[in-house]
Amino acid sequence: MTVTLEIAELDAMMMQPNTTALNLADVSAYYGDLEAVSNVTLDIESNAVTAFIGPSGCGKSTLLRSINRLHETTPGTRVTGHITLDGDDLYSPQMDPVEVRTRVGMVFQRANPFPTMSVRDNVLAGIRLRGGHLNRTKADDLVEHTLRDVSLWDEVKDRLGKSGASLSGGQQQRLCIARAIAASPEVILMDEPCSALDPASTAAVENLMLSLKTAYTVVVVTHNMQQAARVSDTTAFFSVPEPGQPGQLIEVGPTERIFNDPLCDATRDYIAGKFG
Repeated sequence: MTVTLEIAELDAMMMQPNTTALNLADVSAYYGDLEAVSNVTLDIESNAVTAFIGPSGCGKSTLLRSINRLHETTPGTRVTGHITLDGDDLYSPQMDPVEVRTRVGMVFQRANPFPTMSVRDNVLAGIRLRGGHLNRTKADDLVEHTLRDVSLWDEVKDRLGKSGASLSGGQQQRLCIARAIAASPEVILMDEPCSALDPASTAAVENLMLSLKTAYTVVVVTHNMQQAARVSDTTAFFSVPEPGQPGQLIEVGPTERIFNDPLCDATRDYIAGKFG
């Protein structure tokens, strides 16, 4: 599909801020010989929420996992193309995957606090796993500050020594977000972070996404189009053009335009609920 220069320029003007955090250039991801998502070129703006939407099987989560090199942890997988973060090639032979996953944090579909660790130790886990060390006072300050950032401190301040798995589902998911941001990432990836949560917990996590973008670049995969409309600044729609083909990026733009005046028929049909 060819987008007119006028529309492209309008989209660029509407997207704020103007600093690009992530660049994906001709990115394809494979499971063995199976191409899951093909030739994605996409700029992801810093200090904004970008939502990936589209039907199941179109490669949204695979692409998300490719950004912080989690995709390659599955045997037989590979990624081609280029992914850069502030100009650094995340797939350069000189780039340590552990460093990539420190700079690009990940929050999964189901909350996964370390069950043998306390709430406090869950928050500090990322720092300790990469060899960092804080004295007791600095560690305590970081735990409190981070839990306040995810609006969890008042709920758990008297239970910091209890297992992270003892919290409710919504609290566990916010704890996992705290664990991610305690390591001071530049980008936070979220793979359907609210799919297993009740409405109240979903609202809490959505409010958290909106607050996090002041300090982080946030990319979220969601099947909930209402959620994408509520929380994202930019929406990227993915789909499979024909059965058996890999997923492709169909359209990307400011969320308001994507939902109210999409350029592609496929985007319009998906948003209208005609497939997916």
